[in-house]
Amino acid sequence: MIRYALACERGHEFESWFPSSAAYDEQVSRALVACPVCGSTSVEKQLMRPSVARTDKGRAEGRSRQLPAVQGALQEVSPTTAGEVSPPVALLSEREHQLRAMLREIRDHVTKNAEHVGDRFVDEARKMHYGETEHRSIYGEATLEEAKALVEEGVEIQPLPIIADDRN
Repeated sequence: MIRYALACERGHEFESWFPSSAAYDEQVSRALVACPVCGSTSVEKQLMRPSVARTDKGRAEGRSRQLPAVQGALQEVSPTTAGEVSPPVALLSEREHQLRAMLREIRDHVTKNAEHVGDRFVDEARKMHYGETEHRSIYGEATLEEAKALVEEGVEIQPLPIIADDRN
């Protein structure tokens, strides 16, 4: 994983993690990387200080006593001091979070208030449409071809939203 310091066209600075440099390039080219402050997808890499683990802690402390001017200059350049953890970076805008929350509410409402008929969905929907069985709220599975056929017959159906978080 690679952590990049990024900034949008409006100057908002943020960080984000990517599996590789190529993944970063692909996501930026597809406008998938957005500023968490303003939502702009016009972002560029910024200069970053390397994150290096120190094994000479005792010697480093001695050096900082000997060279206070250098230590002060390093602290001015570094946005965080040793031991501090950077806050997490939002990869989705607030609007995207709200949309996902609404879709999740819809999905939860249907699954709590309708009967799950599984792979019998197509048959049950047709039976209700043609008056062979009582109308009720149902949900289940259907292939794309089966769903198209139901719509062509005039059967009212609606797919349940799939939230990206549900698959992770």
